[in-house]
Formats: sequence, structure tokens, C-alpha cells
Amino acid sequence: MLAAGVGGQGERLAAKRKKMAVESRVTQEEIKKEPEKPIDREKTCPLLLRVFTTNNGRHHRMDEFSRGNVPSSELQIYTWMDATLKELTSLVKEVYPEARKKGTHFNFAIVFMDLKRPGYRVKEIGSTMSGRKGTDDSMTLQSQKFQIGDYLDIAITPPNRAPPPSGRIRPY
Repeated sequence: MLAAGVGGQGERLAAKRKKMAVESRVTQEEIKKEPEKPIDREKTCPLLLRVFTTNNGRHHRMDEFSRGNVPSSELQIYTWMDATLKELTSLVKEVYPEARKKGTHFNFAIVFMDLKRPGYRVKEIGSTMSGRKGTDDSMTLQSQKFQIGDYLDIAITPPNRAPPPSGRIRPY
């Protein structure tokens, strides 16, 4: 008799857990569908974005970010989380006139501290091209899970050289 009572209670708990799991899954799906909230740039303080560039079409090696060091090619940009890759491309082109040439390729990556292992990791997020519209132009830092404190690494490829294939970042 006691066993039947425990079994019935166990079934009720299992049914309750299943119901809770379904409810939380629906909530997660709803969260994913929410569009990015627009940032009021008049009322929101900008963040300092530390950008590192190369002009050889390849991203910096991760060991260049180790032990408190960073590459020497740093640009400091004040911007917002809703900054697009095309907007960031324009800011870089203001500093580097040679990057203004039509066909110059900009490959963007986020460099972040790895919490599981010591050191930094890199995540390619998209690319733009001078003088051409692209699918990644409207991509924002926020949409790529950029966190304040992360770095942005931009591999710039001149128009006379083909950019390296995407996804060619070697883990360090």
C-alpha cells in the first residue's frame, strides 16, 4: 500500500516536471525571437572598443594577446553595442586611407578571454568589402554576443589579393 502511494506521487512529480520543462522551453523560444532593442545613442554612454588590425589578410595570433600584451596596431573607438560591421569599416577607413580602395576586404573577429582555459580565443563574426554591399554589413556587435572588454580583430586584405578562406583561424 505504501509503495502504491509513493509511485502515484512520483508520477505526479514527473508530470509536473514535464509541464515545467515545456513551459520553460516556450519561454526560451520566445526570448530568442525578440528583436534587438534599439539603443538610444543620445542617452546611452558609448563603450571603448579596442580594435586591432592587420593588413595581410590574417588575424593576429592569440599569443600576441598573452600576459597583458596586445598587438601594436590598436585603434580605440567609442561606439555602441548596436554598431554595425559596415559602420566600423567606415571608422577604420578614416584612419587607414589605403583601406578605402574599392574591393578592400575586412574580416572581423571577436577576441575574448577563455574562462575554461588560460588565454584568449577568437571567433570570426563576419566580413565587409569597400565599395560593395554584403550580407554581413548590418550585423551588430550585440547580435554576435560581443561583451564589453572583448577585443575586435580586423584582418584587412587589399583589393589586389584574395582574402584567405573564411574559417581558417587556427586555435591557439
